[in-house]
Amino acid sequence: MSTLARKLGDDEIAEALKSLPGWSLKDGKLFASYRFADFSQAWAFMTRCALCAEKHDHHPEWKNVYNRVEIALWTHDCRAVTEKDVVLAGKFCEYAKVCCAG
Repeated sequence: MSTLARKLGDDEIAEALKSLPGWSLKDGKLFASYRFADFSQAWAFMTRCALCAEKHDHHPEWKNVYNRVEIALWTHDCRAVTEKDVVLAGKFCEYAKVCCAG
């Protein structure tokens, strides 16, 4: 198991969440819900996230309804939150700012 795939403890997750605005722990996964001005902005955000996820070979669970995007991250192989999830959530936070999340 690589360093990035190590299951994070509760304290590590709590510490990581301090630097991930809008993210929380829900049902054992990192979770965020973003609202955009319209469907096009939501789709632009999802496109950026999809390209990043593919690059990192680590993919989110997500749901899109019009201008809303809900994301859940956890590492399926570990059945837990790992550093991979924290890194991806950080990238998604950056993309949300660019895509005008509210």
